[in-house]
Amino acid sequence: MTTQRTPYVYVGLAGETAPGRPVQSGLYRMAVGDDHWEKLTRGLPEAPTIRAIVPHPESPDTIYVGTQDGPYRGTDHGDHWEKLEIADHGLPVWSLAFEPGDAKVMYTGYENCEVYRSDDAGETWEQLPVTVRFPEVTVSPGANPAKRVLGLAVNPANRDEIYGAIEVGGVIRSLDRGATWENMSHGQYVNDDTVDMHGILVGRWRPGMVLAIGRAGLFTRTDQGGHWASARLEPLNPKGQTYCRSIRETPGDPRTIWVAAGAGFQSDLGALFRSKDGGATWSRVNMGFKPRTTMFALAFDERQPRRMFCAASGGEVFASEDGGESWTERPLPEGATQVYAMACA
Repeated sequence: MTTQRTPYVYVGLAGETAPGRPVQSGLYRMAVGDDHWEKLTRGLPEAPTIRAIVPHPESPDTIYVGTQDGPYRGTDHGDHWEKLEIADHGLPVWSLAFEPGDAKVMYTGYENCEVYRSDDAGETWEQLPVTVRFPEVTVSPGANPAKRVLGLAVNPANRDEIYGAIEVGGVIRSLDRGATWENMSHGQYVNDDTVDMHGILVGRWRPGMVLAIGRAGLFTRTDQGGHWASARLEPLNPKGQTYCRSIRETPGDPRTIWVAAGAGFQSDLGALFRSKDGGATWSRVNMGFKPRTTMFALAFDERQPRRMFCAASGGEVFASEDGGESWTERPLPEGATQVYAMACA
């Protein structure tokens, strides 16, 4: 007799790495259908800052997280954790991604525009030669100019084609599986603002469509030459822009794409945007709630894609069982703020 498996939702707290910035920490787990959050600690570094979470594509009991001390792996829904052996430079992990169609190949992105690849699901790692470097761009006195790789994406139709979203940098691309890289940021300057990118997605519905999100909004391109156009989301701040933090495609439905957004990095307005035509047009979703902080994260149950979750930086978590048509609240414990990452498995 087959035992029914219970999926879990995972939420990671973190913060900025610039000196003097406030930093929350912690990794929380909740069984789907429950409303009780557990704090996971066993085997993780002290006060873990979790900026990336990704489940193993073929073994959902196995979860990977990115911390200030490198990537960690849990093979029992996160009850216990082990540090992966990776000869990094001690910088925080900001992104994790598996190669579509090959559960052995995964990538991790660090500060200082560093990318590592594993061909054996995290047992061994190789640093990729990312030579692209950006000028020192700051958005205000004391802002952090670190070039963090906040998002990584591999083209499902051509796994040699890899993209990275660089905070305070732009977009980088490799066409040879990470052997060489180039800057693909032309067209992402809006109102003389910083090219500050937070995530990237290679769309499956429209061949050649790449979507990149950042501080100044959502940008799309349909040619490999890297000419970007603004998707013109409903503006949420006085600059006429929309601060975007996460982008996800609905599993099994490449026409439906979601963006988590707000008025700014710290704001009293959170929002979800949805496209039902592969990124050609977008509309703001009426959730039935008004999130009180910027929406930071999105997650789907890969086995039941109509089950989805989103989280705002202030600790608000919302769950939907019908593909985002209706939502219920599942807030984190009081004081658990600065949400950076989310996953469901």
